[in-house]
Amino acid sequence: MTRISSPETGRQDSLTARIVRFSLPLMVSNLLQVLFNMADIAVIGKFAGSISLAAVGSTATAVTLFTGVLIGLGSGVNALIARYWGAKDNGTLRRTAHSAVLICLIAGVLVLLFGQFGSRGLLRLLKTKDELLDKATLYMRIYFLGMPAMGLYNFGNAVFSAIGDTKKPLRYLSAAGIVNIVLNLIFVIVFRMDVAGVALASCLSQCLSAGLILRALLQSGECYGLSVRELGFDPRACREVLTLGIPAGAQNAIFYIANMFIQMGVNSFDTTMVAGNAAAANADGLVYDVMAAIYTACSSFIGMNYGAGDLKQAKKCYFICLGLSFGIGITMGLGLYALGPAFLSLFASEAPVIADGMKRLKIMSISYGFSAFMDNAIAGCRGLGRSLVPMIVVISGSCIFRIVWVLTIFAYFRTITSLYLVYIFSWGVTALFENLYFFHTYRKLTRSHPAGNV
Repeated sequence: MTRISSPETGRQDSLTARIVRFSLPLMVSNLLQVLFNMADIAVIGKFAGSISLAAVGSTATAVTLFTGVLIGLGSGVNALIARYWGAKDNGTLRRTAHSAVLICLIAGVLVLLFGQFGSRGLLRLLKTKDELLDKATLYMRIYFLGMPAMGLYNFGNAVFSAIGDTKKPLRYLSAAGIVNIVLNLIFVIVFRMDVAGVALASCLSQCLSAGLILRALLQSGECYGLSVRELGFDPRACREVLTLGIPAGAQNAIFYIANMFIQMGVNSFDTTMVAGNAAAANADGLVYDVMAAIYTACSSFIGMNYGAGDLKQAKKCYFICLGLSFGIGITMGLGLYALGPAFLSLFASEAPVIADGMKRLKIMSISYGFSAFMDNAIAGCRGLGRSLVPMIVVISGSCIFRIVWVLTIFAYFRTITSLYLVYIFSWGVTALFENLYFFHTYRKLTRSHPAGNV
């Protein structure tokens, strides 16, 4: 059995079964990460009040803007490692890993510096209410101390996922998440540290997860393992990591830049609406991150098959992943809406906050599944080594479209419903062109290598 077919066990399974088996630990890992983040919100909402909840919620777009850059870099690393793993090019894989870990660390340090010096200005740009600004700024500054660790963990997670080992990152994240919850309770309830407590707990847990995954890579004797003596910047490896990673990180960031305009729209309503939106937005992470496991599988399996020269198998991977991610999005969205009041009560006690949160869940519940058509195509393109054009499409179809929507449709109606509808419409426009580009790239590669060998 080849590496591509079943990287961990070598079992003769169907392609769908292999993708599902690969994805499940990632789903659990991503789900745990979301649940641990939700624990932050729950502790704040229950024990610090709606003002603190709104303050943390008002930072969500700004935080995800920069964490998205680190996640994007990790996605680029994942696609490259998977390609060289499939091609059995151990030398290039090793040089790539030792260059990529330094790139991810430097990116994390840069994000940390912005968090210390740019947080308040960014929050003012987002029109964060004055009564929330001090707490929101404090939260961001402390939270961003953990960004170098997040960059390193994303690197390690990308490497292990690329070679088919999705269980190690799950174990490390689980340990860090448990520590996060315990520290949340101690810092907020016992020491009454408010937003600073949950931010510090997150920072420390990120350091723990990074330390665990780096130790595993340093102790590994495999070609993907790390050695302190081999750390350095290989020109070719750096160029390839940045060629895939920067567009991937940029397109994540672009989404969140556009979402800043949406957050500005939310912030134009009263504090209750801001808090309700913050509570309901926890559903986004819950659904997106479970679906993201399928996108990682899509990129990894397509990358491995591309490296091994099997384009037909790569295409099959694409359609299987699209079906799985769409089904997950629709099922989870409708389920969360059905359980909406109970779900929102985890993060807020006030009835008006829960009522405003349901306004978001009502729209988003039927929208999540359709994001799969966009994100799966982006993951597929990344697996084929293409990131620049998908980034341009995201800029046009999501960023510009969302900004125009906020400045026109929302500006005209001034209702929260007209604001939330931007998601499904922007996803639809972007998905159309991302899929056209994916299949254009696939046909081009097929014509260049009629036998399917690349």
